[in-house]
Amino acid sequence: MKRLAFLLSLVMALPAFGQERCRQALALGLDVSGSVDSREYRMQIDGLAAALSDPEVMDILLAMPAAPIRLAVYEWSGPQDQVMLLPWTALSDQKTINDIIARLKSTQRSPAEQSTGLGRAMLFGTALLERQSECWTRTLDISGDGKSNNGPHPKDIEDAQFYGISINALVIGADSLDHGDDRQDQIGELSSYFRAYVLHGPTSFLEVALGFEDYERAMIRKLKRELEGMMLTQDSQ
Repeated sequence: MKRLAFLLSLVMALPAFGQERCRQALALGLDVSGSVDSREYRMQIDGLAAALSDPEVMDILLAMPAAPIRLAVYEWSGPQDQVMLLPWTALSDQKTINDIIARLKSTQRSPAEQSTGLGRAMLFGTALLERQSECWTRTLDISGDGKSNNGPHPKDIEDAQFYGISINALVIGADSLDHGDDRQDQIGELSSYFRAYVLHGPTSFLEVALGFEDYERAMIRKLKRELEGMMLTQDSQ
C-alpha cells in the first residue's frame, strides 16, 4: 500500500512538472561588430524575424506545445558588448512568436565597440544556456562575418566550458560587390575557421549565407535543420 501511495503521489505531481518542460533552449547570437554596417545590421535582424515567420519554421516551433522551445536573442561585437534583444521566452503559441517578430523589427542598434569578440560572445551564450539546464537539449547559434580579433580566442576556451551544449554557426560571406572573384575564397576560409574553433558537439553544423542579402534564407535553412533534428530525436525515443 505504501508503494502504491508513493506511485500515486508521483502521478499527481506530473502536471506541475509538465508545465516546466522544454524540449530545446535555443540562444541566437548576432554579429554587430564594426564590419557590419547599418544596412547589413537591418538585413540580419529583419532576416531573423522573417525566418521565424516562415510557415514551415513556425509549424516546427509549435509542434510540441506541451514542451515548447525557449528562445533568447542577443547581439555581440567587442568583448564587453553583448546586448540582450530577447530574454528567455517559451514559444508556446503563435501570438508569442508574432510578438517576438514585431519586437525584432522594431529593434535599433545599440552603441558598441567595433572589434570582434567572438570568444566572449560564445561564453556569453553559454552562460545563458546554463540557466536552462532542464531543457532536453541546449543549442547556441553564432552568426558571424569575421574572425575574432579581441578578447579570448575561441581556440583557447576549454571544451569543458561548453559541456552539454551544442554550438552551431551561420557564417556570413562578403557581399559580391565588395570582394568580386575572391568571394568564394573568403567564404571558404571563414567557414574553415568557424569549423575549427567555433562548432562544438557531435551534432553541430555550419550554415553559410552568401552575403547579408542571403541571411534570411540561410537562417531558415539552419532553423529547420536544428529544430527538425530535435523532433526526429524525440520521435525515435
